[in-house]
This record gives sequence, structure tokens and C-alpha cells, in this order.
Amino acid sequence: MKLIIVSGLSGSGKSIALDTLEDCGYYCIDNLPVALVEKLIEQVIGAEGQTYQKIAIGIDSRTDSKSFAIFPETLSLMRNLNIDYEILFLQADPKTLLKRFSETRRKHPLTNTNLSLAEAIDFERQLLETVIDHADLIIDTSRTNIHELREIIRVRVGLKKNQVLSIFFQSFGFKNGIPLDTDFVFDARCLPNPHWEPALRNLTGKDRPVIEFLDNLPVVREYLQDITTFLQRWLPDFEAGNRSYFSIAIGCTGGRHRSVYLAENLANNFRSTHYHILVGHRELH
Repeated sequence: MKLIIVSGLSGSGKSIALDTLEDCGYYCIDNLPVALVEKLIEQVIGAEGQTYQKIAIGIDSRTDSKSFAIFPETLSLMRNLNIDYEILFLQADPKTLLKRFSETRRKHPLTNTNLSLAEAIDFERQLLETVIDHADLIIDTSRTNIHELREIIRVRVGLKKNQVLSIFFQSFGFKNGIPLDTDFVFDARCLPNPHWEPALRNLTGKDRPVIEFLDNLPVVREYLQDITTFLQRWLPDFEAGNRSYFSIAIGCTGGRHRSVYLAENLANNFRSTHYHILVGHRELH
């Protein structure tokens, strides 16, 4: 049996994570009190058939706060029963969470007459500290849209475990902030910027005129080759450490020309390897 425990701050994307896991064949249960996890495991172990071979359960602040005290004991029980489990925790910065609740006009589960939204967000993180401490994977969704989160969940929570290393090349713009959920960040702002070419300004690094412009610059070719050589040298060592997913972010000023060009080229350079390659462009959505 494979069990994934999904937890996180309200508004960080837990429902999206559970929906994605359900699409991937997991039997999903949301808002399960920690005290009932042991009972669920007993039922699942005694069940026949394949229905409960992959289970995902959602645990959050809506459960009895006192039950979080027994969370370590529950994990110990699962280890003793040799249950293959992972804990996924989703979070976002307070400013982002405030904005999301404001836009959706939904009520935070911990708000009341004595607790404002900002205070509820802070209090919720304190309640979930025990879960955070035991999490196998923490994903920050502050700058992640729904489609990107679905892809991250699909790849990172063990759906490709014991298979090849998945490498995600992502372009971004420094003016909008560095991606928080990444392993390596490369800065391409030292390279000539197509933005200052009037004919290229409204294009992106996926358009042929921009590609040809950058292809013809020796410094760009050298920068690309240096990153490729660096990754070829060190990725096998990360893979040897049982990593299933590796994220590489390439940034430029606006995230539309140089970083996009480099991310696409790096992905092409590694597609001939045994790695599973993913590409994303944050500022092109």
C-alpha cells in the first residue's frame, strides 16, 4: 500500500493536490482527523482487492488541534507496519494567502470574532508545526498557478519514484521574484537583452527571430555550454542520492527572452539523456 498524507495552510492548494492525486488513481479522503488515521490503516490492511492500494488523505487545521499531539505516534505505527508513506505539505507566504482569501471571499477555517484573517493564518502555521517537521516534501505555491501545481504534484510526490530522475527547466523574470521551489538558480541578466531590439521586444525566446539573435552571440553560446557542462557533471550525483525530481530555474529581467531561450535549449540538450525532461515558462502564462 502507498499512502500520501497531504497537509498545508488553508489557501495553499491542498484541494488541487488531492484532486490531482485522485486523477492519478489514488483513493482520496479529505479532512480526516489524525485520531482516525490508525483506524483507516487497520481497515485498509484488512481489505481485499486493489481499491486501497494507493491512498491519499488530507489533514489540516479543521481537525481537533489536540490530535496533532499524537501525529508522531501515528507515523511510528505506519513505519512498524512497513507502510510506504510520504507527507506532502503545501504553503504560501502570508501576503499571498491574504490576497487569495480576499479574491475568493472564502472564510478561513480558523477566523472568528476574536481572530482576524492575518492572525488565523499565523495561528494555523503554529498548529501544523508538527506536520511540517515530519514533511518529506514542502511545496511553496506563492508564485505557482493551478496548472504548474498539478504538474509538480504529479511528478514530485512519488508517482515516478524508482524511475528516472525528472528535471524541470523553468524560466522566470527577476522583476517578479525568484521561484521559491527550485534547486538551482542561474542568472542570465549578464547576457545581451533582445528587449532593446525594437523588432524583438514583443516576441519571446521561443520565436525564431529571438532564437537566431541569441544563437549568433558567442557569449550566449558559452553561457549555455557552461551550464550544460555543470549539470552533466553534478546531476548524476544528485540522482545517486535517490532524488526523483530536480528543478532548475533560469532568470532574466522580464522572463520572456533570454531565460526562455536558455530553458528551451537546456531541455533540448538533456532530452537525449535518460532523464525525464519538463519545461515551464512562468512569465509566458
